[in-house]
Amino acid sequence: MNRLKPSKASSSELSCTSHGSFVNGSSALAFPGVAAKRRDRTAPSNFSLFAPLHYERRYAYPLLVWLHGEGGNERELRQLMPHVSVRNYVAAAVRGATEVDGSAIVRSRRSFTWSQSAASIAESAERVRQCIDLAKQRFNVHLQRVFVAGNGPGGTMALRLALRFPEWFAGAVSLGGPMPTGHAPLSRVKAARALPLMLASCCDSEEYPPARVADDLRLLHSAGFSLALRQYPGEHELTTVMLADMDSWLMQQVCPSAARAAVER
Repeated sequence: MNRLKPSKASSSELSCTSHGSFVNGSSALAFPGVAAKRRDRTAPSNFSLFAPLHYERRYAYPLLVWLHGEGGNERELRQLMPHVSVRNYVAAAVRGATEVDGSAIVRSRRSFTWSQSAASIAESAERVRQCIDLAKQRFNVHLQRVFVAGNGPGGTMALRLALRFPEWFAGAVSLGGPMPTGHAPLSRVKAARALPLMLASCCDSEEYPPARVADDLRLLHSAGFSLALRQYPGEHELTTVMLADMDSWLMQQVCPSAARAAVER
């Protein structure tokens, strides 16, 4: 089981670009169409986009929106997608709204997180909405197949945004991030109840211990959600097995009949 540390930028990031196309973007940009390739370097970049291998313009792809973990940034999408799928999705990664203290000392290694304050939640929602819109402008994206997923605090924010704006998404995945608390995460429970959810946790995690996993399961089941739980050995780590399982779960939501046929074979 290979462990990933996508929050630390390294030269290995660039080796993954042969599997697909990556584009850094800016919150200030508005792309007029798919052909647009230029980026305004005077504006702060806060997202990255990924085009699948052999991108076909006529096919409407599922869109995977990734929210990085503690101390990460949007550039980890380069390392992430080869372990999820280089063919199945258009993908976008959003930078967290809160910078980790001291990370600006080395500009190339700036790191961020997802605060659960009211202001950070509002800013995160705006960034995710804008990134979805930009991905739809740049690529052919299926409007009913937009998924949000994240790691650690990014997973918690993914759940929060999916529960608050269920009309934006076809499902949500949290890898090691507990259910959000505070600011009424289930205020739209009737509208969000049909949204498929996947939770993943590590048995020895201090950030998301088994007792809290059990509490979250009881809460979500009592609220009537369709929920898949995956548990893994070890501490709080993002692994290739988790990402492969996430890909399988996402494809079950995209094409249930094909997923069942693959399992039966």
